[in-house]
Amino acid sequence: MDKTEALERAIHRDHCLTELKKFVAPSTVALVGATEELNRFGGRCLQRLLSFGYEGRVFPINPRYKTLQGLACYPSILDVPEAPDHVGVVVPAERVLGVLKDCAKRGARFATVYTGGFAEAGTEQGLAMQRDITAFTRESGMRVMGPNCNGVINFVDAFAMTTTATIAGPRKPAGTVGIVSQSGGLAQVNVMWRAQELGIGVSYEVSCGNCADLNVLDFLEFMIDDDASDVVLVLAEHIGDGARLIELAGRAADREKPIVMLKLGRSEAGSLAAASHTGAVTGPDAVADAVLRQSGIVRVMDAAELYEYAMLLRTKRWPRGRRAAATTISGGNGVLLVDLGATMGITWPQYSAETQTRLREWLPKLGTAGNPTDVTNAAIGKQDLFRRCIEIIAEDDSVDLVIPIFTMAAATDVQQAVEAARTAQKPIAVLWAGGCSSDPSVTAKTLIERGVPVYRNTLSCLQAVRASMQYGEFLRERCERNTDRPSGTDRTAALKVLGARRGGLTERESKEVLAAYGFTIMREALAANADEAVRIARDLGTPVALKIESPDIPHKTEANAIRLNVLGDAAVRSAFDDIMAASRRYAPDAHLNGVLVQPMAPAGLEVMLGLASDPVFGPIVVAGLGGIFVEVFRDVSYRAVPVGGAEARAMLDELRASALLHGVRGGTPRDLEALCDHIVRLSWLGHDLRDHIVELDINPLIVLERSRGVCVVDALVVPRNAHRDPSQAGPAA
Repeated sequence: MDKTEALERAIHRDHCLTELKKFVAPSTVALVGATEELNRFGGRCLQRLLSFGYEGRVFPINPRYKTLQGLACYPSILDVPEAPDHVGVVVPAERVLGVLKDCAKRGARFATVYTGGFAEAGTEQGLAMQRDITAFTRESGMRVMGPNCNGVINFVDAFAMTTTATIAGPRKPAGTVGIVSQSGGLAQVNVMWRAQELGIGVSYEVSCGNCADLNVLDFLEFMIDDDASDVVLVLAEHIGDGARLIELAGRAADREKPIVMLKLGRSEAGSLAAASHTGAVTGPDAVADAVLRQSGIVRVMDAAELYEYAMLLRTKRWPRGRRAAATTISGGNGVLLVDLGATMGITWPQYSAETQTRLREWLPKLGTAGNPTDVTNAAIGKQDLFRRCIEIIAEDDSVDLVIPIFTMAAATDVQQAVEAARTAQKPIAVLWAGGCSSDPSVTAKTLIERGVPVYRNTLSCLQAVRASMQYGEFLRERCERNTDRPSGTDRTAALKVLGARRGGLTERESKEVLAAYGFTIMREALAANADEAVRIARDLGTPVALKIESPDIPHKTEANAIRLNVLGDAAVRSAFDDIMAASRRYAPDAHLNGVLVQPMAPAGLEVMLGLASDPVFGPIVVAGLGGIFVEVFRDVSYRAVPVGGAEARAMLDELRASALLHGVRGGTPRDLEALCDHIVRLSWLGHDLRDHIVELDINPLIVLERSRGVCVVDALVVPRNAHRDPSQAGPAA
């Protein structure tokens, strides 16, 4: 990023923060459609606004009333005495656009449209009305949230324009967890209300509905830049701009501000691309999962996990690794914790001899200084025992996080865990399965309200712990995962090959594109007749492979147009004739360039590399086991482009077949360095040619022994101008 771009982004960030601050904390508010009837949306919305404690100026709009809730009521937004910062709109769908135009005339900066019946209705009229709102915002510069939404709640500045009953009664204290969602009920009840019920404070909650203008990413950006939120929870029904999400995730990581996302629509079927192996194994949710992880976004499967993870993440104390320790008075709870943790990749190291000696000075006679540390029932009520044990364990270099376990506990014992959580050198997550035996006013909620992560169930505790560990790993490794462009990449040369043909590329032309980016390509030549095939085979001097070359036959195996291990003049001549005849039978109208003759590939491990065009995240680099098995086992990993060497290595480590690369059971270790280099090169090719290539498939890429490199055996590039109908596509040869 150059200085000019950096300056432009900084200006944009400041503008976004300043603008949306006026949206979530306006000085003046109008509500079009306000009413005294609390069984109607406009009545409940006005009541919530006033009872929440909003201290700004409020202008109810309804020609049927002179006053509402003790406030002067106006017949039209054009009649209010001053331009409001934010206007709520509760009128029938067909009137919404006219009201918005009046808002713009009166100088309003923002509006929230609560009315439904737009795109979510699935009718042409609803879609057209929503498109009109979008067009209006582009023309006027006014920003609009909704339609079909349930508004905004700002606990920091005491502003709420919504109908939800979750904020009825005394206003909850502000916390540091922001929530942004398209859905109102899911975010406001399943997440916000449940989080507050546990004692987790919320800064902002925004339910932005259909996102005709302002969308999830706009409010995510605001919450990342605003100091009131330490964690942002996102419920996304769809992600409209993958590149922007990745950029925002990087900004959040700069501030060590975790994003936890529940992405709905996991079961969406199929991929748009399918002309190659790559297209056949690329599903939208699998790609999203990989890119979110690559970007440091913590993905969850259920709404409860959002606030359970946030409870620990908001402390901003990142474990240095995946090594945990526990204290307990219940041996069974300790075993359950260790067993479940082990299935999640959490380890339970033994303490150093010094730590064990220090623990024995505090433990009761029957206590054990192992991990988990069993302090026994004899520890109950002992002054400072729990605190000192937790602190001693936290000082051990082999421990990254401590989990004190309580069942039924005295208030003094629980208080010791609270003190340790504040003073210990490592993060603390308390697992409290029971209640307080000495003071019923001491509960998990009262501890959580004081900022201590307290979990009621072993599984939810460990899931949050693992998320914290993974986020800590992401932050540490992020600095090492550079995406510097490798030497020897020539975009101009690649574009020259792509521009020379209208339509699909042949294997040989596809390899020319790869060669422009430094790929290792085997020697080969095209034979127009049998005599040329014989001459080429003699020059190569080894058993050869012969393949049809035709832009109209990308799937050579299906056409029976490949012959392998061909040796000798007569065999080469016969193979040439057979291939040409088989190709004419398979596709009588196909243009046949000739037969490609190449040496048989050296022995090695077959890997598939590819590029796919994801509709959200753009070019995606794919790596997996090669040959025909890639579609059977689907053992593949994905990343958004470009990637660096460390990220390429991480892709390979994710594969179930990764042990084959290291030489499992006496096998030959493969050239991982060369393979990672080619993944990086492919990612840059995808980055540079994103507007020109839909898919790219290298299958197989032969990975040779350590230090001997790799070589491309077969490749297929699908240019954007030759994108096929997915229903007609299949695996390439």
